[in-house]
Amino acid sequence: MAENETQAEDRTEEPTARRLQKAREEGQVARSQELSIAAMMIGIATTLLLAGPFFFKRISENFAAGFEFDRNIIFNDQLLSTAFAEQALAGFAAVLPIFILTVIIAILAAGLLGGYLFSGKALMPKASKLNPLSGLKRIFGLKALVELAKALSKFLLVGGIAYGVISSSLDDLMASSLMDLRTALDHAGSLIGLGFLFVTLSLIVVVAIDVPYQLNEFKKRMKMTKQEIKDEMKETEGRPEVRAQVRQRQRELAMNRMIDAVADADVIITNPEHFAVALAYNPVSDDAPRILAKGADHLAATIREKAKSEGVPLFSAPPLARALFFTTEINESVPESLYYAVAQVIAYIFNLNSVNADGLVYAAPKVDVPDDLRFDSDGNREVQDAVDE
Repeated sequence: MAENETQAEDRTEEPTARRLQKAREEGQVARSQELSIAAMMIGIATTLLLAGPFFFKRISENFAAGFEFDRNIIFNDQLLSTAFAEQALAGFAAVLPIFILTVIIAILAAGLLGGYLFSGKALMPKASKLNPLSGLKRIFGLKALVELAKALSKFLLVGGIAYGVISSSLDDLMASSLMDLRTALDHAGSLIGLGFLFVTLSLIVVVAIDVPYQLNEFKKRMKMTKQEIKDEMKETEGRPEVRAQVRQRQRELAMNRMIDAVADADVIITNPEHFAVALAYNPVSDDAPRILAKGADHLAATIREKAKSEGVPLFSAPPLARALFFTTEINESVPESLYYAVAQVIAYIFNLNSVNADGLVYAAPKVDVPDDLRFDSDGNREVQDAVDE
């Protein structure tokens, strides 16, 4: 018991969606019995107020008919039992509409607070309910005291209002004794219906107190400890080693897609050994050149091998390769400050197989990279102008 109290004190975290869903599957939702009772009582009282004379008339007619017997019925056991059965069915039929209305209101009121659900788990027996210590805690615990206080308060409230209604209507009830039977029943039906409605309306006060209390208690029961949240995260997301394997597999798939994209590149700018950046450019569009792949060391070697197998030309420009590697991500356009340098390379590659008037191949350009975009192999900006390797 002390362990449960300590755990309850540690429940400081708001419940997760999974916790609430699991509780709902087990039949644990916020419920207010007072809300259902008040809805049923007010519904019945309203029905009696509106249709009380009709019900009292039918009941009085059945009651009077019960004292009328044919001579043959009195001396015949079979006919007598049949007569009693007919009277019982007629009496039940007189109150059946109220019974049906009560059932409908009970069903509707049950879902007002926690919604409608049916859970087979809630019907299963639990060992905790058979534990004598748990039973004593329910009887003498704080919840039992709260329920006792609610019952006493409800009794005093309803009893006080009922006393006031009866006291104010006593003269009218006494006056009905001077009326004929039918008029007296109609008058009594109206008085009883109106008085019953006033009494039941007092239950709204009880509901206004009980509903917030039940919601708060349900929220407290659903709160979780930090350890429970950690366990739930492990259960839903898997163990750390499994997540690491998934991330590793995702990285491998992304790397394979990047290597496959090298085939669509127009040029591979290299360091020439440590870095490799694959560029693509569409001369018929207004878009800037895009980086399809990039890598360092072993990955750079893989990109170069893929480029050679696909016939993609390599261009050695160490400062430009490092600038593109450290400033631009995959599938991004090159920075505007590197447009000129990249344009020099692409223009050379597009004219690589062209021959000038003297039959000589175009010379490779000396790529000019801005000083503020010069990096060393570790990604640090170079203080002095870099010298092309």
